[in-house]
Amino acid sequence: MVKFPEADARIMKNVFVCRACKSKTRTSNLKVLAGKVTCKKCGQHAFRPLRKK
Repeated sequence: MVKFPEADARIMKNVFVCRACKSKTRTSNLKVLAGKVTCKKCGQHAFRPLRKK
């Protein structure tokens, strides 16, 4: 999908998807693991990394 590493970093780095409503948010890994990030739409704390196709 991505032709060069700069584009891969720009599109995929630090992007997480809410497990409940499937909305995307960009934040650091440590905040997601600590549970400090909430979803903007539904308020959940459960996130997964963005899947690479």
